[in-house]
Amino acid sequence: MAKVLFNIWRTTGSGDGEFQEYKTEITEGMVVLDAVHHIQAEHANDLAVRWNCKAGKCGSCSAEINGHPKLMCMTRMSDMPEGKPITIQPLKAFPIIKDLVTDVSINYKIKKKIKKFKPRPPDAADGTWRMAQSDIDRVQEFRKCIECFLCQDVCHVLREHHLHENEKFVGPRHLVYAAALEMHPLDVEDRTGDLKDQHGIGFCNITKCCTTVCPENIVITDNAIIPLKERVADKFYDPLMKLFRIFK
Repeated sequence: MAKVLFNIWRTTGSGDGEFQEYKTEITEGMVVLDAVHHIQAEHANDLAVRWNCKAGKCGSCSAEINGHPKLMCMTRMSDMPEGKPITIQPLKAFPIIKDLVTDVSINYKIKKKIKKFKPRPPDAADGTWRMAQSDIDRVQEFRKCIECFLCQDVCHVLREHHLHENEKFVGPRHLVYAAALEMHPLDVEDRTGDLKDQHGIGFCNITKCCTTVCPENIVITDNAIIPLKERVADKFYDPLMKLFRIFK
């Protein structure tokens, strides 16, 4: 067994915080969340950490490991730099509740403001629809989102400027949600106006950092955000469409 040094963010009674050092033994096959549990058991019973499935499907154990937003349950100790301390801190884009636990509730508030699914009338008398498999496949990728909010955390518009707090920019997770609805073969709702004016899609400068951190490998930028930007541009900024609306 090898002992590894961890620097873990701990909140203080004043609402601030600081890094505290812990050493714990690491065995083969462990992930970062295992090590945090060891530290809880051995050194810091009051260490607050959110987790649930430990299988990379609930999105609960999001944190910043050595400065990178990751799921602790999916980050293997064997992939960490050997002989160097490991830093664990809470997601920077959200308010800290305690230690590694952040308040991500703003995301649920934002999600409620996106127009819901509105299907077209059924294609057949028995109330069923006909859909092409290619159209269905297009939106299936977006349904893999586990709402870990790593993409929200790494997005500099939210991370540095906190535009989600005043709801000027909904962030990549909610643009994925909007894309899943907008590109659904049955949906007839128009969200382009909201994307432009209320959801702040123009603030995204497609750096693709959200795609990089997604544990479900959703191609957020290319498959969700850029197509939504194109829909907004076609409707509101295309000169021919402007003329069409004037003379309509």
